[in-house]
Amino acid sequence: MQFLKTLFWVVLAIVAVVFAMNNWQPVKVMLWGGLVLEIKLPILVFGAFLIGFLPTFVWHRASRWRMQRRIESHERALADMRGVDPAPVAAAPLTPASASTIEPPAQS
Repeated sequence: MQFLKTLFWVVLAIVAVVFAMNNWQPVKVMLWGGLVLEIKLPILVFGAFLIGFLPTFVWHRASRWRMQRRIESHERALADMRGVDPAPVAAAPLTPASASTIEPPAQS
């Protein structure tokens, strides 16, 4: 699955670079008060994409974080009601004194 994710991002990066190379032309953007901004087309397109994408991405991550906290809170409450310790108990490491040894059978 990680390979497919990497492949997707590599293909997307290649498409973006090819788009930028083929459309590297200045465009004029008319601003308020008679100001004119000359900017390269790929920078304008990618900038507009980020202006639209970043706020929704931040909103999504915040919602996901908030829901994850609520789920964890409910899981802790449910574990308390059941009387179960929600934290897993770590196993004690084996020491030579506590480890059992298997001896080969005696040869006669």
